[in-house]
Amino acid sequence: MRILGKKYGLGVRRWSAALLFWIPGILWGQSSGPISHAGWHTLLQQHVSPDGVVDYRGFIRDRVALRAYLDLLAAHPPERKTWTDDERKAYWINAYNAFTVDIVTRNYPVASIKDIGPALSIPFVNSVWDIKFIRIGEERLDLNNIEHRKLRKGFGDARIHFAIVCASASCPRLRNEAFVAERLDQQLDAQARAFINDEFRNRIRPNELELSKIFSWFKGDFTQETDLIGYLQAYTEIELNPRAKIASKKYDWGLNE
Repeated sequence: MRILGKKYGLGVRRWSAALLFWIPGILWGQSSGPISHAGWHTLLQQHVSPDGVVDYRGFIRDRVALRAYLDLLAAHPPERKTWTDDERKAYWINAYNAFTVDIVTRNYPVASIKDIGPALSIPFVNSVWDIKFIRIGEERLDLNNIEHRKLRKGFGDARIHFAIVCASASCPRLRNEAFVAERLDQQLDAQARAFINDEFRNRIRPNELELSKIFSWFKGDFTQETDLIGYLQAYTEIELNPRAKIASKKYDWGLNE
């Protein structure tokens, strides 16, 4: 399925832009308790390696199962009264990752997720992260809404930056299991430790740090209770100089496959 049409000059292989706002044929506004993420977990186990390499062709072959999980998310928005914070946080992390896979597979092959948005010529859409192709309950959302409003503003947990994955090589590795409330704190700590100590994404030395741009883009999230070096120190065994020099690494927006 393609969300971009011929009218945008992108060839006959892309479908009409009307599909951008396609809504699954389900009932909206259902109230419920927390959902199972087992369907997403199975897909991740099958199509994501332990190193976070994504088999998008495999997800395309399993399109029916992916659509079923997205429909489950759409029909059961999390509720503050009946869901715990960890249940809601796990829901939104999984939703971000699943809908990211969704939009990439519907435009595959593509060299970078950044190539999907700019050619659309849709008002107020400056990037793929501004495309409101997500339906959760009565809300129509884009990926930015989930990241910034639902997760960053909703929970104030900087570790979400190591859990949500924008389909790019320099992003954190897509975890090949679903996030679940029962183990969420452990999973997020593992993601933070893996990302920070990954030499491809961060080069950490006692007196010199070459860091992912995630740490400059969202510095305020990481420095709510300490400075940036203090935050990093909690997740690395390397003894860091509090006055270590900090530089940013080049960000690779190539697809994480």
